Amino acid sequence: MNPVLEMKDVHFKYLIGKEKVFEGISFKIYKGEFVSITGRNGSGKTTLCNILRGFIPHLNQGTLSGDILLHGESIPDKSLGELADKIGYIFQNPFIQNSGIKETVYEEIAFGLENLGIPREEMIKTVDDTIKLLKIEDLREKHPAELSGGQRQRVAIASIIAMDPPILIIDEPTSQLDPKGTEEIFEIIKLLKEQKKTIILVEHKIDQVAEYASRIIMLEDKKILFDGTTNEILSKEEVMTYGTNLPQVAKLGIKYSKEVKKLEKIPTVLEEAVKIFKG
Repeated sequence: MNPVLEMKDVHFKYLIGKEKVFEGISFKIYKGEFVSITGRNGSGKTTLCNILRGFIPHLNQGTLSGDILLHGESIPDKSLGELADKIGYIFQNPFIQNSGIKETVYEEIAFGLENLGIPREEMIKTVDDTIKLLKIEDLREKHPAELSGGQRQRVAIASIIAMDPPILIIDEPTSQLDPKGTEEIFEIIKLLKEQKKTIILVEHKIDQVAEYASRIIMLEDKKILFDGTTNEILSKEEVMTYGTNLPQVAKLGIKYSKEVKKLEKIPTVLEEAVKIFKG
């Protein structure tokens, strides 16, 4: 199977930066994978996302070398418009994502489809289906500026989902949200996972990461420190020394394994923990 996204020996330094952000980053992401990018603040998570989406080097200048590939073709050689319907990007701050020129949520969700030149009848059906899918019928006629942070994030996600890109890059979508808003966003992410989208997620709420992601790529000191299955990475106690927390059940499992009885496998989600401790 060929990867949908690939980085080969990628180096990058911002134009005004003193040091490189990356030195020799390499990895492959395959169709339908749900990959979480983790690492301490400043490790380059958002920069990595911006490179994959093409914002670097098109919008953010710097020295970039190595291969960044989408289905084997160079991402930096493509325009942002060419990438828009192939890779959807959901920003950390939904205020950035909203167009600021539409008067209703309905129009806001349709905005990207208009830019892609989708026929009107198809566009109306797509927007209606997206609103229904995300259960935001109550927001349909509201002005985007009147929405709460959580509501804006849901609308921002809806505007990307409506364009139906096969790849989604989601950069800390719940960082500004309360627990209820976080739960709503992860319900949407669950839907996207069920649709077999290829998902790259940056998120600090590690219990949710453990539940949804199939793979973890951890950044540290300009390189990839760990790259493996979610259970493999999030059951390592040493991960916490590099600025990434562990799920609560993993911490419990590690403590139990040390003090009571050695476990063959450290659980990372509640369902696994229940099976292990009942057994």
